[in-house]
Amino acid sequence: MNAQEAQLHYPFGEALPASGGAMEVAPGVKWLRMSLPFALDHINLWLLRDEMDAPGGGRVAGWTVVDCCISRDESRAQWEQVFASELEGLPILRVVVTHMHPDHIGLAHWLCERWNAPLWISATDYNTARVAIVASTGFGGENSARFFAAHGLVDPGSLEQIRGRANYFTGMVPALPDRFHRLMDQQAIVIGGRSWRCISGYGHAPEHMALSCEELKVLISGDMVLPRISTNVSVYDVEPESNPLTLFLDSIDKFAALHADTLTLPSHGKPFRGLHTRIAQLHEHHRDRLAEVMQACQASPCSGADILPVMFKRALDLHQTTFAMGEAVAHLHALWFEGSLRRVLCEDGIYRFHPI
Repeated sequence: MNAQEAQLHYPFGEALPASGGAMEVAPGVKWLRMSLPFALDHINLWLLRDEMDAPGGGRVAGWTVVDCCISRDESRAQWEQVFASELEGLPILRVVVTHMHPDHIGLAHWLCERWNAPLWISATDYNTARVAIVASTGFGGENSARFFAAHGLVDPGSLEQIRGRANYFTGMVPALPDRFHRLMDQQAIVIGGRSWRCISGYGHAPEHMALSCEELKVLISGDMVLPRISTNVSVYDVEPESNPLTLFLDSIDKFAALHADTLTLPSHGKPFRGLHTRIAQLHEHHRDRLAEVMQACQASPCSGADILPVMFKRALDLHQTTFAMGEAVAHLHALWFEGSLRRVLCEDGIYRFHPI
């Protein structure tokens, strides 16, 4: 545990849900944990006890699922174990997806079809996912390779691998439900007789939706607030002059209005208390990174690739490098948009950032 983590409280200690099992973390709220084949090797999913109108009248008891995992045989097998051991003989009534990244939406089509359950998601993320299924933008392919090259990643082998990842998104999200219910900021959803309020977030995904239940003092934070790592905030080729870091930092401040003792349920890491402390830590983290980036650019104009060793001290594989490049450009853009840096397209076709 690092020094920042020590400032947070993990009420369940080192306990984790078993594969295919669940832990109850609040009344009517179960924690699932499924494996991922990446350096970030897991995702947390949530089962909320629910009740909805039945088609023929009356009410039917069941569960709302929050997030889904990627589409692969191992994930489906884990879900089958959950169906057998954790649903208490009740159906899944609805599937809520916090945002459109593959580990969150990948099995939404399968779950919705399996249980005849509707998908609930923001309209922006639903439609962005639909585009990503038919186009490689932002996740691999020629456009991504050109974008990374323009920001200084010019290694031919890396660029060729990025071009070859044109099916990166569809490999983990092969389909989507044909219809969805739209989630919007401040919308209240009644789940299991309790009101859960949507809180929109930007910078990490197009329109991320966290869910807050004031009665339980529980926040399902998705990827917006994680306890151990900082959320990836990237510039992508589809929106090459965006300013996602500023959007992200503005978004996490929305959570400061929640109760100080809120139990935060993140998508990665363990449930924790200390939400206000974690928000302050994330602001401090990015202030430090921005200061490092500014110092590097003052020493010599920098591209995104030049910033990688400044922000990331460890060796990175290609998968990690693409995320790191997006984040490096996001920090350069934050300084560019605030007027501390200027961007110059150099004769070699690479953008470099100079101090004003």
